[in-house]
Amino acid sequence: MPPRHHAIATDIRHQITNGHIKPGERLPSETALANRYRVSTVTLRRALAVLQGEGLVEKIHGKGNFARRPLRKIVYIGGWGTLDPWTAAEAALRVTVRSTTVQAHGHLTALLKVPTGSPLAELRCVTYAGDSPHGLARIYTPRDLAPVGVLDDESSRREAARRFGLLGLPPAAVQETACARPPTPDEASTLRTHSSAPVLAITRVATDSTGRVVEAALLVFPGDKVDAVFTTHHVTDERQTQP
Repeated sequence: MPPRHHAIATDIRHQITNGHIKPGERLPSETALANRYRVSTVTLRRALAVLQGEGLVEKIHGKGNFARRPLRKIVYIGGWGTLDPWTAAEAALRVTVRSTTVQAHGHLTALLKVPTGSPLAELRCVTYAGDSPHGLARIYTPRDLAPVGVLDDESSRREAARRFGLLGLPPAAVQETACARPPTPDEASTLRTHSSAPVLAITRVATDSTGRVVEAALLVFPGDKVDAVFTTHHVTDERQTQP
């Protein structure tokens, strides 16, 4: 049998998603809910914490807990990664972008295979559906490979952010590693998610025909706000098709 607070969270979630509790509506007090479900306030708060982590309930200090509109998902298209706005449940996507030059250190030196201290172009992009953050992307490329103007021109930065890439020459190979994990404190703050709610983390490394790493992207999405789609293309050996 699942823990009692999960059963309570399931019941309240159902009331929100089926419209019985409207978006923006204040939930009964925690004491009233605890009495309704015949549990302690500690157990009730655990249930609410689950819903807060999912983004279905927002706690406003001094006012109470409020239902939020059920989340709409966006779709990440694997390969040379981008967002697919047509499958984003008609969510109005917008992106904020911050660009700068940083020095390679720690895991960046390993990802990009460059010496410590090497200059890197960095784009930090946050994707929103309405006012809700749906994704964080940190994109890096060796500074000498960054396309002209991408760090300075607003339209170039936004196009790069939309594709989660700096829009250089098409890479010869792209490797993506995906995992589910808890967010870092910075990611939880940026994505406004609970520290215990899992995120989908994708590390994408692009290389040219010589094997040089031309770009690395660190992508993080709240696990309940995104679907990732990867398509495999099977290559047929022409020799096997010849008569």
